[in-house]
Amino acid sequence: KLLESGKASEKIYPIDDHVVCAVAGITSDANVLINQLRLSAQRYRYSYQEPIPVEKLVTSVCDVKQQYTQFGGLRPFGVSFLFAGYDDHYGFQLYHTDPSGNLSGWKATAIGVNNQTAQGILKTDWHEDMSTKECLDLVAKVLVKSMDTATPTAETLEFGVLTLNKDKEVAFRMLSDDEINTLMAAAKPEKPAGKFCGHSRSSVLISL
Repeated sequence: KLLESGKASEKIYPIDDHVVCAVAGITSDANVLINQLRLSAQRYRYSYQEPIPVEKLVTSVCDVKQQYTQFGGLRPFGVSFLFAGYDDHYGFQLYHTDPSGNLSGWKATAIGVNNQTAQGILKTDWHEDMSTKECLDLVAKVLVKSMDTATPTAETLEFGVLTLNKDKEVAFRMLSDDEINTLMAAAKPEKPAGKFCGHSRSSVLISL
């Protein structure tokens, strides 16, 4: 029996006040890199009294990943990241890094199991002027169509939203179980098919 019965985040991790990341792969590898990212972000904030630019933070972890592909006796980190963040340089940003350290920028993308299916839906349905509600509905639709389960629920899903509040400050929050269940119920097809296969192992992020 678990010591804590509450659901802990397994796929979405805050890095700093203005950056979060979703992971796909080996969780223990992700934890090592996330700790380094958090340390780098705080060191930059302490030195310059401002948040680290999102791209600079992401390239720093890409450098670490790439180094581990070059030396004997070391294996590459088995994890991909999706970073969502905001800074004064480029506004909202979305970056993908793979285990080799490659970096790419996106408006909407997915990683993990069945990511090709998810990316196909995003390519068709995403458009530039979507509201936050429309983005959440699209993510729910993507998950319903790409997950190996007929009835995805809040027990196996995590939704996070990164926005600017009225004071132009970056705000991040995780959606409640009730909010997630409402989204998934609205996106559920009329005739669901498939069998439940456990925890979702895919991550979908959309940049506004």
